[in-house]
Amino acid sequence: MAATVRADESAVAPSENGTAVTWSAQELAEVRGRLAVEIDELNREIAKAETEIASSDVTDGAGDDQADAGARTYEREREIALTLNSRDLVAQNERAIARIDAGTYGVCESCHKPIGKERLQAFPRATLCVACKQREERR
Repeated sequence: MAATVRADESAVAPSENGTAVTWSAQELAEVRGRLAVEIDELNREIAKAETEIASSDVTDGAGDDQADAGARTYEREREIALTLNSRDLVAQNERAIARIDAGTYGVCESCHKPIGKERLQAFPRATLCVACKQREERR
């Protein structure tokens, strides 16, 4: 059975090497706080980028040559791609917070074994253990 990690209690789960991994309520609160701060920062970046994208749509570019128009289009598409990436990160952070609230944070979504604590400290949005992530990347 997969171990669960609840924000209201200390959690102990076996790690991949067999030792116990403990998540305290304070550690989970810190992870949750970091994720929430990152969500706020990303939402500010998204709002700023959307404003810039919208303001660049207003300029008609009259008198510009093809190179200027191409450069402007490239920059606009780049800003849109960065905004979409930021939205994806917000969704990943919100999903991690939901897993903390549901008590499933730190459990691999593929094999249902615990995700290493070091991995989650480095990448708190992780949903897969190292072995499952490596398997996924090889496909």
